[in-house]
Amino acid sequence: MPDPQMRAADTDREAVASRLGEHMTAGRLSVAEYEERVARAYSAKTYGELSELTRDLPSERPTYRPAPRPAAAGPCGPAPWGGSWTAAPWRRAVWGSWLSTAIIVTAIWLITCLSAGAFLYFWPIWVIGPWGAVLLAQTLGGGGGRSRRHHRPHNRV
Repeated sequence: MPDPQMRAADTDREAVASRLGEHMTAGRLSVAEYEERVARAYSAKTYGELSELTRDLPSERPTYRPAPRPAAAGPCGPAPWGGSWTAAPWRRAVWGSWLSTAIIVTAIWLITCLSAGAFLYFWPIWVIGPWGAVLLAQTLGGGGGRSRRHHRPHNRV
């Protein structure tokens, strides 16, 4: 709350009048009390005079701030890339794409093995291996998301 001796602005007076109207609608003030307090609100000069008008009414806003959430720590302490262990939306998206592709190509390989009657060369590693390595490097290195490069247009004559 600002200093009670500070001068109030018109917007402050209107805000108090609006709150008084809400309290009258809720039945906390009679019409006569509302009219008297609104008249005093519009003639108030300081924040102290305005706060007197709502002192006996419940506050609609919480008088406390919730404590800030602590930084997320994983099973081995803080994340090595300086972020949190909770996945950013881009990480969930790219790893989800990788996982679905890995499941599909592995299922194709497994069906091929079953139809051949023997375990064949595991070719899906050439699809999911390099892609997974790049994603792992981006995740551990904190990369991904928006590009940090600044592209400048080429001035051609």
